[in-house]
Amino acid sequence: MSISVALLFGGRSGEHGISCVTAGGILRAIDRDRFTPIPIGITPSGRLVSVTDDPDHWVIRDGRAPEVPEDGEEVLLPTVAKTAGKPSQLRVIRGGRVEHLADVDVFLPLLHGPYGEDGTIQGLFDLLDLPYVGSGVLASAVCMDKDFTKRVLADAGIAVADGCVVRQEDWCTDEGRAEIRARVAELQAPLFVKPSRAGSSLGVSRIEDLDGLEEALRSAFEVDPKVLVESGVNGREVECGVLRTSRRHPVRSTQPGEVAIGDDLEFYDFESKYFGKGTVRIDVPASISEERAAQVRDIAERAFVALDLETLARVDVFVTDSGVIVNEINTMPGFTPFSMFPVLWENMGITYRELITELIDSALAKPLGVH
Repeated sequence: MSISVALLFGGRSGEHGISCVTAGGILRAIDRDRFTPIPIGITPSGRLVSVTDDPDHWVIRDGRAPEVPEDGEEVLLPTVAKTAGKPSQLRVIRGGRVEHLADVDVFLPLLHGPYGEDGTIQGLFDLLDLPYVGSGVLASAVCMDKDFTKRVLADAGIAVADGCVVRQEDWCTDEGRAEIRARVAELQAPLFVKPSRAGSSLGVSRIEDLDGLEEALRSAFEVDPKVLVESGVNGREVECGVLRTSRRHPVRSTQPGEVAIGDDLEFYDFESKYFGKGTVRIDVPASISEERAAQVRDIAERAFVALDLETLARVDVFVTDSGVIVNEINTMPGFTPFSMFPVLWENMGITYRELITELIDSALAKPLGVH
C-alpha cells in the first residue's frame, strides 16, 4: 500500500518562493511507487490550501519564484491527536462544505525560515502526535536563531565568529545607539549585519565601517527586530550535509562542498543563491586538504549532536588558515535538485530520490510524543 506524504510548503516567511521551488523538486523526484504526495501550500498570509502536484508549476520563471495562491480551497489539519496505527485525516472546505481530502501517514515540512523551520509547525505536529520529517521544537527554534545557535556551539567548544546582538528597541534611543556603536566598534571589519532569525541571506549586508551601520541595521530590521553584527571571517565558505535517521544510528556527514564567488559579488546573497546574480561556482567536493575536510566533517557532526538535531541538517562553515569556524546551521536546507544539500549527498552515492525516501522512512520510524 502506498504511503501518503503531506508536503507543506510556502509559508509566511520571506523564503516563501524558495520553499515552493523545493516542493517542486520533491514532487518531481519522489518515488510514486512507494509514496503518494499530498501538496499543501501555505499562503503568504498563512492560509493552508490544496494546490497542484504538478512539479512544473513550482519552478522559477522569468526571474520570479512561484507563490501559493490565496484563493485555493482551504485545508483543515487534524484537530485531535493521532490514533496509533491509523493515518491522520485532512479535510478541505469545498463549496461551503467540509469534505475529506486525504488520509496522511507522515508530514514533510519544506518550510524555510520563521513560521515553519523555527519550531512552530513542529510544535503543532507534536501536539497532535503527527509523524514528521526533521528536528523537534527546541532544536528547530535554537537553529533558527543565530544568536542562540552560537551560544550552544560555543558552550560545546565549537568556534564561531565574534559578534554582538542588536535589538531594534535599543537602537531607537540615543543612549542605546551609543552603546551599540561602542560594541560594534570592537569587532573586526568588514562586518556582516544579519537578521538573527532568517535564512537565504535575506536582509544581510556587508559594511566596511560604522558609517554603514545605520543603513545595514535598517535593512535587517525589516526582516527581524533582533539582529546579529559579526566580524567578517577571512576564509572559504564550505558546507557539509549531515544525516542521522534515528538516535540508534550514527551521525553521517558528506564530503564538504565549497561556494566560490567571483569578484563581482561582495558575498553569497539571496539573488546570487537563487536568481543567477553574479559569478558563483559550486565545487563538490571542495578543493581543500584531506585534513581540513576531515576537520569540517568532525565539527559538523559535533554541532549536530550539540544542538540535539534529528534527521538532517546542513552545516555552513568558514575554513581559515587556522581552523574551522561555524557560520550557521539549517535544519531544513534548500532541497531543490540543484541545492547544495542534495548535491553533497549525490556526491556520496545517494541520489535525490533515495535521499527523499530516507528522510520519509526516518520520520515513519521515529517515536511519537516526547522523544
